[in-house]
Amino acid sequence: MADNARAKRLADLIREVVAQKLQRGIKDPRLGSHVTITDTRVTGDLREATVFYTVYGDDEERKAAAAGLESAKGILRSEVGRAAGVKFTPTLTFVADALPDTARTIEDLLDKARQSDAAVREASAGASYAGGADPYRKPADDEAIETDGDAAE
Repeated sequence: MADNARAKRLADLIREVVAQKLQRGIKDPRLGSHVTITDTRVTGDLREATVFYTVYGDDEERKAAAAGLESAKGILRSEVGRAAGVKFTPTLTFVADALPDTARTIEDLLDKARQSDAAVREASAGASYAGGADPYRKPADDEAIETDGDAAE
């Protein structure tokens, strides 16, 4: 089993090689300039690599890019083997990265929270406090109550 530093270096190399090959070497129109390699992870034994990618576009373009990556897997793996110089070239698995969808969901939730905050701010614009500006009792108030109670006796 390889150490984590070696796996990390190999993952970085795979990410760079695959990105460069997609940009310059693959002539598949499904893999145009809208495919971005975001991350790569390699198992501890350096036998399998997972390549995460995002696609700029709609669902149809995402499906086309997935099919294009699947068809170019052999060429990309041989290019990785040539660049890495390791005994066994890892098999490549391409996974669509869920990060953009997650970020979009978080942005939508933040927009809803901003709208809710604005509605509360508008509703409370002319409101006043129910029990005065400071509803808490202070020690000076307690002394005034005690002296009033002594005077009444």
